[in-house]
Amino acid sequence: MKSKTLRFEALTAQQGSDRKVVMIRATAAQIHQIAAIERLGRDETGHLVGFQRPQVAGHIREIREYLEQTEAVLPNALVLAFVGSARLVESSGGKATLEVDVSGDAPGYVVDGQQRLTALTATGREDFEVFASCLICNDLDELRRQFILINNTKPLAKSLIYELLPTVNQLPERLTSRALASAITEQLNFVESSSLHRKIKMQTNPTGLIKDTVLQKAIMNSESAGAVQIVMSDSNGAGMAAAMISNFYEAVQSVFHDEWHGHKAATSRLVHGAGIIAMGYVMDEIYARKHTYSVEAFVDGLKPLVGRTAWTQGQWQFSADEIVPWDHIENTPRQMMQLASHLVGLLRVPARPKRQTRAAHQ
Repeated sequence: MKSKTLRFEALTAQQGSDRKVVMIRATAAQIHQIAAIERLGRDETGHLVGFQRPQVAGHIREIREYLEQTEAVLPNALVLAFVGSARLVESSGGKATLEVDVSGDAPGYVVDGQQRLTALTATGREDFEVFASCLICNDLDELRRQFILINNTKPLAKSLIYELLPTVNQLPERLTSRALASAITEQLNFVESSSLHRKIKMQTNPTGLIKDTVLQKAIMNSESAGAVQIVMSDSNGAGMAAAMISNFYEAVQSVFHDEWHGHKAATSRLVHGAGIIAMGYVMDEIYARKHTYSVEAFVDGLKPLVGRTAWTQGQWQFSADEIVPWDHIENTPRQMMQLASHLVGLLRVPARPKRQTRAAHQ
C-alpha cells in the first residue's frame, strides 16, 4: 500500500521535561482522517477497548444548530493523541510541521471534543476550521492516562473514568485505591463464575443491577480497614478479594433470596446503594469472626439477620426514638452508616427467643 501523509502547520509548547503539545488547525474532514472516536466497550473476550463515552444526541443537536449559523465560532480546541503514527518536524520559534501517516485507518484518537466534532461533521461545513491540540504518546497506556487526567476534572461520567483506571499505571495517589476497587469490580462483573456476573451496572454493561461506583465504594471501605485489606496482603490479593466478595454475595442471594431476586433499587434496599455499602461492613464483620470466606461461612454468618431486616417492607428500628420505613433509606452518608451500624449490631447481639404463650405449655 502506498503511504499517504497529511501535513499540518503547527505551533509547539514545551510543557514538561520531555513533553511538547502541538497545536494545529484543520477541518472536520481532516480530523476524521487523522483521528477516530473510540467508544468504550469490550471485545468478545471481555477485554476493555476504547475509552470514549456514548454520544449525547441532545447535546450534539444543540451544538449543530449553533454551528449552522453563519456567525458561529468554535474557539475551544479538540484534543487528539497519537501513538507512533505522527512525527513532529520542528523549525524555530515554536513553529513546526506535524506529519501524520494516514495510509490505513485514522491512526490517532479523539481524547476530548467528540461531541463538538460529531456536530461539526453533521453540518457539512467543509471549510469550517477548528484548532486541535495534539499529544504524541509513547504507547496506549500513556494515551489512556492522559485521557483520564484530562477528563477527570470535567463533568464526564465517573463510571467511565473508573472503568478505565485498571488499565492505566502511574496515576495520582487519590485514584490508586479506586483503580484497585475498579479492577475487582471488573472481575466480579465479567468472570462467569462470579455470583455478580453481569449484575453490575457499568459503562460497558448498562443493564446491570448494582451501580459500579457503589460497589467500588464498598470495596474501598473494606480495603481501608476490613476483610479486603487483610486478603490484599497475599500475592494474589485482588483475585482473593474478588473471590471473597463473590462468595459473600452468593450467600446473600441465598439467605435473602426473596429480597434479592427480581428486585431493583426502588423495590429492595438490599440492592440499593445504601444496602450495598452497609452489607460491605457485614462482610467484614463475618470474615473477622470466621477467618474464612467460604460461601458456607458467609451463609452461617448471615443467619442472625434473618427475620430482622426490612429490605422490601416494614421498617428499621434504629433506636427507641428513630424508626425509618424501609423505602425511606437513602444514599446519604448518615443513613448508610446508620444502616451499617444497625446490621453489624444485630450480628453481635443474638435475637431474643420468642416468648411462648401459656397455651403452648399446657
